[in-house]
Amino acid sequence: MTLRSETRVVKVGNKYLGGNNPVLVQSMCNTKTKDVKATVSQILKLEEYGCDIIRVAVLDMEDAKSIGEIKKGIHIPLVADIHFQPELALESIRQGVDAVRLNPGNITNKEKIKEIVNLCKEKEIPIRIGVNGGSLPKGMELNVENMILAAKSHIDILEELDFHNIVLSIKASNIDLAMKAYKRASEVFNYPLHVGITEAGTGFKGLITSSIGLSKILDMGIGNTIRVSLTDDPLQEVKAARVILKELGLKDMPILTSCPTCGRTQVDLIPIAKEIEDYLYKVNKHIHVAVMGCVVNGPGEAREADLGVAGGIGEGLIFSHGKPIKKIKEKDIVAELKKAIDEYEE
Repeated sequence: MTLRSETRVVKVGNKYLGGNNPVLVQSMCNTKTKDVKATVSQILKLEEYGCDIIRVAVLDMEDAKSIGEIKKGIHIPLVADIHFQPELALESIRQGVDAVRLNPGNITNKEKIKEIVNLCKEKEIPIRIGVNGGSLPKGMELNVENMILAAKSHIDILEELDFHNIVLSIKASNIDLAMKAYKRASEVFNYPLHVGITEAGTGFKGLITSSIGLSKILDMGIGNTIRVSLTDDPLQEVKAARVILKELGLKDMPILTSCPTCGRTQVDLIPIAKEIEDYLYKVNKHIHVAVMGCVVNGPGEAREADLGVAGGIGEGLIFSHGKPIKKIKEKDIVAELKKAIDEYEE
């Protein structure tokens, strides 16, 4: 099994995949790529919440020709997702995209692949080979070895053209199959691995499935970038990916502790906790914040928190490391805690 640090390093825009570089968070826009304004707006929001690399679907030439304008309005690397039509890959590359994603199951014209490779060499951008369990070449039974064969057949074509600027994904919707496929891929290839559980499901089910699958794969030392695939707002994918990485010790970000609600809770705790949690995604500090429902689970149980609030009857107590700072009205809890977070010095 190949560990993360032993993979080849690939540059995607201003980011690096592989080697000792951090595991990066990816997502994919659900806007129409030709709608440049909407796409840029969504990407900027995802950037704000910690997305490292973003992918867009390129379905037609108008999408491909929009890449240049999109690039002007964003700050993170942009990947073009290409299926069936190699001309769309070529135009996306000419427009300045930072990487292209190809599927060996639906782009098979070797001459066109050669043309794409030559242009990628010229522009010094990588190709992500995307193998999905649901889109293996016709007639191939779905199993680990066939997924590896599908990946190898495409990698062989690129390597024969002396192209090694490659990222590989080998996704499945079944956790066990995905784990085995990624483990085998890490043994066969030394390219950076883009890890995900594809078609994981809606926000609730998909989050659980992705969390289990990604955690198991990452915990084996496999994976250089991840996407949490959800039938939901891409923003939820980015949030989930960051938390998964944080809980595995692979990413540093603010920590939120919040207690479960019960009959002792005297304030409307759930929306308070959710708003503070959302706010912390955009805070670039090493800080631990606690949102507690009552004095029983307040400063005492959350004494390790840098900042926190404990609910009372229509009020809240702001505290730091278990020591009270001040009492505030319930309606001011969110604003006062945000202010305290902003003013906190590490």
